[in-house]
Amino acid sequence: MKKKIFYRCLLGAPLGLAISTLMTIVISAILGDGGYHAVVPELVRDCGGELHAVTLQAACSLLYGAAWAGASAVWDAEKWSLLRMTVVHLIVCSAATFPVAYFMYWMEHSASGVLLYFGIFLAIYAVVWLSQYALMKKKIAAINRKMGNSAAR
Repeated sequence: MKKKIFYRCLLGAPLGLAISTLMTIVISAILGDGGYHAVVPELVRDCGGELHAVTLQAACSLLYGAAWAGASAVWDAEKWSLLRMTVVHLIVCSAATFPVAYFMYWMEHSASGVLLYFGIFLAIYAVVWLSQYALMKKKIAAINRKMGNSAAR
């Protein structure tokens, strides 16, 4: 299991960086001022320059991607209940996501900003989880129908 988590982390790290970079491109395009906004101004200020801020954000994006990919191994724990898998996955992903979002200034640094962040995070998590759950139920039903048709022959 540890080896599987390690390899998933290795694959997830560059994916996290790629997604982060893509997000900065999309945000820059949405702003539409012709500039590339690699990081938020507050991070540049805290880091003492844009290069340091971009480097820190890249490192955090690598860690972020690794954490999410490593956390996906909980779905392979066959002896765990779906509830336990979900809670562990949610806790690990939340623990990885919140500090990165906070220190990279991807959220407002206030009580309302933290609450809004967690509200959005949980809403997105729930939508993705429910979508995956419905998809799996559909696949299982199709397999059961096929097996039922095979058994009837």
